[in-house]
Amino acid sequence: MRYYRDEAIVLGGHKLGEADRIVVLLTREHGLVRAVAKGVRRTRSKFGSRLETFMFVDLQAHIGKSLDVVTQVELKEPFARGIMADYDVYSAATVMAETAQKLTEDEPRTRGQFLLLLSAIRSLCKHEHPPRQSLDAYLLRAMSLAGWAPSLVDCAQCGMPGPHRGFSAALGGTVCMDCRPHGTALTSTSAVNHIAALLTGDWVGAAATPVHTTMEASRLVTSYVHWHLERRVRSLNVLERT
Repeated sequence: MRYYRDEAIVLGGHKLGEADRIVVLLTREHGLVRAVAKGVRRTRSKFGSRLETFMFVDLQAHIGKSLDVVTQVELKEPFARGIMADYDVYSAATVMAETAQKLTEDEPRTRGQFLLLLSAIRSLCKHEHPPRQSLDAYLLRAMSLAGWAPSLVDCAQCGMPGPHRGFSAALGGTVCMDCRPHGTALTSTSAVNHIAALLTGDWVGAAATPVHTTMEASRLVTSYVHWHLERRVRSLNVLERT
């Protein structure tokens, strides 16, 4: 039988039969993995709560025909405990997990996305920054890592030096007045600057941004993610409505 051992973040899962569970894992070296954790829902399960969503684990699994089978799990960091205690943190982490899954479904190399998600989840648990700002920063960096880095200064279409007030998710970021698609709303320069601060890790600048500007920036980030993923992130839609 073929086994492998790897570090992983539990992204989610669902029940299987009376006692088993299918878990979705983003691993450091083996990409996105779907595996069966046998007997994990029993009271005396040897895995216990170690395979709850958001847990960071070291696991061993047997390679199966359609689903791998988890054979051993060691807990590295219990992120789920801190995340579940705060609704805003939980909401942000849920969006991160769903986005990470969508970005890595068809990617054989996911080490970069794994490390980014691990850093973002750890930061959320430590309450280093406001949850929504941590989420927007993660989304921007995850999209950039996937090859969809937004243009935030020069025009994304013609390259004219900026800054520009038009923002088009379809065209890849800020656009000049000549390239701005008909019907595209103008955005504030401060909102674009806030996005740039989150993308580059300028947390001092991000913290000084007024609330109404951060909300405007969040809407731009959401539209950008949905456009380039070509499908809705359901947990992000829920977050926007609340």
